[in-house]
Amino acid sequence: MIVRMWEIRAYPNHFPELLSWVTDVAVPGLEIQPLHMSTEIFSSADFRIVVLSRWRGEPTPLPDPPRDLVARSAHAWDFTPVDR
Repeated sequence: MIVRMWEIRAYPNHFPELLSWVTDVAVPGLEIQPLHMSTEIFSSADFRIVVLSRWRGEPTPLPDPPRDLVARSAHAWDFTPVDR
């Protein structure tokens, strides 16, 4: 399993729009992918949105968000579970 963490920061006055884009457009596009397992969405008080998606193989990237909503471009990291 691979967990992809995707993080982005919205302009304060566009946070609700960016969150709606993530929940209504970007994540539903992931959920139809054959290797997709699950997705969680988090937000913070400093206008960040984090998406954690779990995959059975190579993750599908999220699409680029509308530029006028974004204060800082998206970053993504892939993680694998650690056995302990």
